[in-house]
Amino acid sequence: MNHDHGMAAPPLSMNGTSGMHNGKKMMMMHMTFFWGKDAEILFSGWPGRRLGGGMYALALIFIFFLAFLVEWISHSRLIKPGGAHNVWAGVVQSLLHAVRVGLAYLVMLAVMSFNGGVFLMAIAGHMLGFLLFGSRVFKRNMDILSSEKTSDLPPMSC
Repeated sequence: MNHDHGMAAPPLSMNGTSGMHNGKKMMMMHMTFFWGKDAEILFSGWPGRRLGGGMYALALIFIFFLAFLVEWISHSRLIKPGGAHNVWAGVVQSLLHAVRVGLAYLVMLAVMSFNGGVFLMAIAGHMLGFLLFGSRVFKRNMDILSSEKTSDLPPMSC
């Protein structure tokens, strides 16, 4: 019984890439991690091969910043407690949640480029962001012992 409905998967090459024809251009998708500055991250043709490794370095800094920003938003206290503006606070909290999830999805999509440098920068951005905003390193003892909420948003979970 044939379950592929007449569609054949593109063959894998020896280096773990899958070739797909997209019009006149042959597009390669990596199925394993690889090292190198010639990668497409998030957008077609970005960072590309322009300026040597400069655009790749900029892309890595951008991914680091996105991961760092996810951790900052996850542990921030931007909404003032108390007051009669619960509806407004709920709307702001929902917007913060949407921004956090959107940024986290962008980091995930960048990691799906299977570039080793992108993966390491995403992990480093999350690590440094958590170290500065979520860990006990820079908190006062009273903040640690307090049962008060430590951020506006609940923890991210799957």
